[in-house]
Amino acid sequence: MPFAYQSEIKYYQFDSFKLPGVVHGIFTRHGGVSPAPWDSLNVGGLIGDARSNVVENRRRMFAALGRQVETLFDVWQVHSADVICTNAPRGLDQPHIKADAILTDRVSITLFMRFADCVPIFLYDPARKVVGMVHAGWQGTVKKVAGAAVRKMQEVYGSSPQDILAGIGPSISSDHYEVKEDVIGQVKAVFEADAPRVLVSYNGKTAFDLKHANRLILEESGVHQIEISDICTACHTEDWFSHRGDGGKTGRFGALLAIDG
Repeated sequence: MPFAYQSEIKYYQFDSFKLPGVVHGIFTRHGGVSPAPWDSLNVGGLIGDARSNVVENRRRMFAALGRQVETLFDVWQVHSADVICTNAPRGLDQPHIKADAILTDRVSITLFMRFADCVPIFLYDPARKVVGMVHAGWQGTVKKVAGAAVRKMQEVYGSSPQDILAGIGPSISSDHYEVKEDVIGQVKAVFEADAPRVLVSYNGKTAFDLKHANRLILEESGVHQIEISDICTACHTEDWFSHRGDGGKTGRFGALLAIDG
């Protein structure tokens, strides 16, 4: 089963990441304190929910995985290809750095990101004991942020791509992700011969398959141990916050990843 439970909290786990030495979870919308339309485990702090709710929801996620919230490292996600390597948590009163991929080899740090349709990508190198988390919407995907994260793992930590495990988590599927000509043009320019594999036509419309695109990016980077969730956030708004599925009035679900001992 891909889901684990802690009281009312329900979270997704990759089978390939259920290993000694790594802790992870991608949290559904269940088990928090936020009211509608952010009900209930919302960790989006800039969408109208009360800060006290967001703080409590975040605490519950960390507690579910046995991590202290003071170990948190997160960033201001801006749909970039910027990658941050960190040796220390972000102080809870400290400003965020802008980036969309975060890496660490420290057991004292828990990587944390927020999502609502964009693709959560987890990376783990069991040989070098390095973890990474990537936020990839359409912009991050055409900028190949996942590939940038893999290169940074190689440069900074000495990782070999063939050792890296990757997980592509619950996110919007192609049948809910129609794109217009401006995006189509960028996808064609970046993916070239592979563009027909990631641009899906249906009912006279064109959609972007973000999961498949990020798989191709990882494979291009030399990563071939890739697990892909078949869960669509827009299809399952009973479990997930979805920007498109909820018409823009929704929360953000959280994802945590850490080295454990």
